Amino acid sequence: MNDIKVMNKAADNIRILAASMVEKAKSGHPGGAMGGADFVNVLFSEFMIYDPKNPKWEGRDRFFLDPGHMSPMLYSVLALTGKFSLEELAQFRQWGSVTPGHPEVDVMRGIENTSGPLGQGHTYAVGAAIAAKFLEARLGKEVMGQTIYAYISDGGVQEEISQGAGRVAGTLGLDNLIMFYDANNIQLSTTVEEITTENVALKYEAWGWKVITINGNDVAEIRQALTEAKAEKERPTLIIGNTLMGKGALGADGSSYENKVSTHGQPLSAAGVSIEETIKNLGGNPEAPFTIFPEVAELYAAREKELEAIVAERYAAKAEWAKANPEKAAKLEAWFSGKLPDIDWSKIETKANAATRVASASALGVLAEQVENMICSSADLSNSDKTDGFLKKTHAFTKGDFSGAFFQAGVAELTMACICIGMTLHGGVIAACGTFFVFSDYMKPAIRMAALMELPVKFIWTHDAFRVGEDGPTHEPVEQEAQVRLMEKLKNHKGHNSMLVLRPADGKETIVAWKMAMENMSTPTGLILSRQNVNDLPCEGDRYAEALKAEKGAYVVSDDANPDVVLVASGSEVSTLFEGAALLRAEGIKLRIVSVPSEGLFRSQSKEYQESIIPSGAKVFGLTAGLPMNMEGLVGPNGKVWGLDSFGFSAPYKVLDEKLGFTAANVYKQVKEML
Repeated sequence: MNDIKVMNKAADNIRILAASMVEKAKSGHPGGAMGGADFVNVLFSEFMIYDPKNPKWEGRDRFFLDPGHMSPMLYSVLALTGKFSLEELAQFRQWGSVTPGHPEVDVMRGIENTSGPLGQGHTYAVGAAIAAKFLEARLGKEVMGQTIYAYISDGGVQEEISQGAGRVAGTLGLDNLIMFYDANNIQLSTTVEEITTENVALKYEAWGWKVITINGNDVAEIRQALTEAKAEKERPTLIIGNTLMGKGALGADGSSYENKVSTHGQPLSAAGVSIEETIKNLGGNPEAPFTIFPEVAELYAAREKELEAIVAERYAAKAEWAKANPEKAAKLEAWFSGKLPDIDWSKIETKANAATRVASASALGVLAEQVENMICSSADLSNSDKTDGFLKKTHAFTKGDFSGAFFQAGVAELTMACICIGMTLHGGVIAACGTFFVFSDYMKPAIRMAALMELPVKFIWTHDAFRVGEDGPTHEPVEQEAQVRLMEKLKNHKGHNSMLVLRPADGKETIVAWKMAMENMSTPTGLILSRQNVNDLPCEGDRYAEALKAEKGAYVVSDDANPDVVLVASGSEVSTLFEGAALLRAEGIKLRIVSVPSEGLFRSQSKEYQESIIPSGAKVFGLTAGLPMNMEGLVGPNGKVWGLDSFGFSAPYKVLDEKLGFTAANVYKQVKEML
């Protein structure tokens, strides 16, 4: 082990860098970063196994930061490992810098996750630990024996999602998960005891965790705790580290500014701290704060050499494993590259005139058999959201058995979504999760983060409209589609739609939607599916071949020469348009019917294609079971939308169709009024 004095010097180095970054930026969170410096220093200089030359090595340990506001701590320790320059640290929070206020995923620089919304980061770690167990069960411990580390704060423990993460990790016995709880008793605006008096240790023990409580600023105690945690083979471990907010901070008169709320969310100088005296107290030079001490540089250089030797042994073992297991080696390479097996989507059978959730179940059954690295999940709704199409071909994870491929998340939609994000961040797996569409409200923070990180998680949302019926307005999504479709209008940092949202019109279009979802490896995909049966769209030829046109976001499903009006819809409402069209055509009115499973994707096509589907200047009628705004961008200034502008009602869905105007007769009436 390294000399304690040098280790303390390294932690102080991190404290100086973190405080100086915030001071120069004139904004940020120095206090927590200073308190947590000892733990991350011990972790990165003595315990974390990673390849300094190949940050994407699939067998590496992973570190998930939950309190993203403690980014100065993470950037500083990564600077000691050579992943960031001192000049980059000095550009903290500035335009175009690689050191934003909250970390953004960049594996090449050692950042495994984007973090900021408290509670999500450590839940990603739970997902990563599950993915590691899943892959170990298929490939072997020789290549998948990594440890997942997480770092959580008082605020993250309080976020409700922590209950879900703690419960799942304990129930599944994730002994490959070690989490450090930075218990500094300080929040942004108050002390912890003013918020909660719960016994955190007992809470995690009740969930089945091993809990170790230490002085989180003591190198020897941190080492011992990590050593014990690494030896644990039955449970995840929580290390409660009692730390000092703003450790080492001094006033101009030499008075201590440790353990103060004021140092949490602003530069130290704004809290009354003397940055000069603080840097001196920590052994640095206030005139040159962005410095790595020589002995600290030596410490991390030595660790790099150690890691090179460790990694060389791991690679040699991997080579022997690959020689003995060529099929598994090929799978490892394919899975971590994101390569999909060839799937003959055209051969997937669907029931006639069935709910699109039922068609989704057919697709999921095939995926369970043919995509070996896919994990499906449900929030205690698998027999209703029809993710049981996947489950019937495998079995759920249990403690000690990750040979199956289904994750029963329980009634915890946000937890489920974040765990699936964590699986995806780990790499090597494809994650999908299902629930009722109305409960996407619970998932929105995770959906947003998946979009920001450009992660191809598949979100399955069933019971897509007021036709949930007797369950009533609490279970009937109205505004949810509009909310989710905003993600198609929001661009990610690559300039692409941040999400693909698909609401298929019938069974074959659902199969195509699943094809699109699986082939989309650059953004999340949302599949919006019906509870009730939906009539298959009329087609003279191969309906699947016709439905492939949905890959452009919108396509013509029925057309008359020189149409008087264009009818547009998505999902269940497309078949309603066909019913209304029969009445209109009986009077000689010429029509075009367009299915628009994804407006965002449609608007990404060429102007020529868009014009060929919905001509500018045409009279356009839109039908949507959600807010009218779902169709307003499609119908244009000469158009008209029939939608729902209130919460739903409790009644059989066919009654609701009649009462709310989602009938052939009303389509006829509304279009006639336009002409």
